[in-house]
This record gives sequence, structure tokens and C-alpha cells, in this order.
Amino acid sequence: MTEIVVYELDRPAGRRSSTGPAHGEARPVRRVHAAPAAPGSRTETGPRTLCGKDTFAMQTAGWKPSEQPGAPWYPVEYASVVCPDCDAVIEA
Repeated sequence: MTEIVVYELDRPAGRRSSTGPAHGEARPVRRVHAAPAAPGSRTETGPRTLCGKDTFAMQTAGWKPSEQPGAPWYPVEYASVVCPDCDAVIEA
């Protein structure tokens, strides 16, 4: 698989709320996408996910499906937020 797993993160709030993450803390993952590698690279993400979203503001995951034989393409702990469109393309 030459796809790279990327995380779409929750947008930071305009103001910090007392219940939200403090400045500098990690933002929760909103959706897990797959993106093709950029042309000529095996480690850089291309400009769009498999479902067509822009990858510019997304975070590249450390998860490498090719290093996990038999595992799904996404980290198991994020199974509930996998993009169904990216998943359908990968499964096809």
C-alpha cells in the first residue's frame, strides 16, 4: 500500500474554554483518512485524501499499514472515526 494515514483534527476553538484542551495540547482526531504518497516520495503525503479532502491541515500518522501485516489500514484505536469513503476506496 502506498497510501499514508492522515488525521483530520478538530478545529481549535476561537477562545479557550475551561473544558477544552489547553494551548499546546493535542487536538482530538475528528476523522482518519488515507492519502496517496506525493509523486516521487514514499513518505510525503499527496495534496488530497482518497475521498478528495485537502491534506494541508491534516497531521500525518506514525502508523504504517505496510508494517502491520493482517491489520487494517488505520490504527485500531481510531476505528470509530475512519472515513467511510477512504475505507471504501482502500477495500475496493
